[in-house]
Amino acid sequence: MSAPRPEEVPQLSPSTTGRYAERAPAGPETRLASAVRTYLGHLAVERGLAANTLSSYRRDLRRYVTVLTGRGRDAIDQITEDDVRAFLVGLREGDEDHPPLSAGSAARAVVAVRGLHRFALREGLAPGDPARDVKPPTPPRRLPKAISLSDVERLLAAAGVAGEAGGPAEVARGLRDRALLELLYGSGARISEAVGLDVDDLDLDEGFARVSGKGGKTRVVPIGDYARRAVEAYLVRARPELAKAGRTKAGHTKAGRGGPALFLNARGGRLSRQGAWMVLGAAAERAGLTDVSPHTLRHSFATHLVDGGADVRVVQELLGHASVTTTQVYTLVTVQLLREVYATSHPRARS
Repeated sequence: MSAPRPEEVPQLSPSTTGRYAERAPAGPETRLASAVRTYLGHLAVERGLAANTLSSYRRDLRRYVTVLTGRGRDAIDQITEDDVRAFLVGLREGDEDHPPLSAGSAARAVVAVRGLHRFALREGLAPGDPARDVKPPTPPRRLPKAISLSDVERLLAAAGVAGEAGGPAEVARGLRDRALLELLYGSGARISEAVGLDVDDLDLDEGFARVSGKGGKTRVVPIGDYARRAVEAYLVRARPELAKAGRTKAGHTKAGRGGPALFLNARGGRLSRQGAWMVLGAAAERAGLTDVSPHTLRHSFATHLVDGGADVRVVQELLGHASVTTTQVYTLVTVQLLREVYATSHPRARS
């Protein structure tokens, strides 16, 4: 059998509820492609998966359909465990059209496939689950990249330097940049959580912020004195200046401008994730640091807490991790550091 035509690949179309559901192709559709389309629609409408996650699932399942079609399968109930294992092998080895995938990328694709077959079994589309015993490859455990406290201090010091000698707008952006980076490092918040903050989410008197994390879960995180002072300076001296750009000549707030957002861009609207990345990138360049991301500050926050003796479950709560297993990677960073110090310091560490 030939591979499915482009018009057979499941696509999203707007629904009356404002969400997206998979629309049927214009031409004929195999039962396998129909099952995939139904599953993707379930993920979009019932599970409410984020657009980027849904796009990854669609891409992986599109490749799965192509491989299975080449093996003579055109229905979800025809697929065997050997077919699923062959797909996994193909992911790792690559082919004429695809380079070999890393263990992590292959695991993501297998997770999508396993979800499809669990759905098909539950919905009565297939009598069994051929992917049940096919385990995703285990990616190598990568230690999170953290920077030293001295590098963090250099980065934070460089954040507002660009605006010191400029006009009111430049000074305002410099104060905002310093407040943003101090908050990211001082709270361990994700960049999306930081730019999503509203002014009312802060309690500077008590030193806390209420952040909305993954899955809409809300948690309260403390804000240290350095971050609190930086945010107070921004709110008093900078945010009103940035908010001016979001007002009409009559003094009304333009649509989408200002409002409750804590961090504003130069046009008076909410600072975006991309804008926050640019703020960090500019500060890192001035500080002479490379390969620094917002997650680097989050990793540094957690690593420095663990190095200072913080309990891993406390760090778990601060980071908003659902499982302590995710947080325990920071204890490995500390163990690695201890091992390096021992290897370079003990007289009988090396022969």
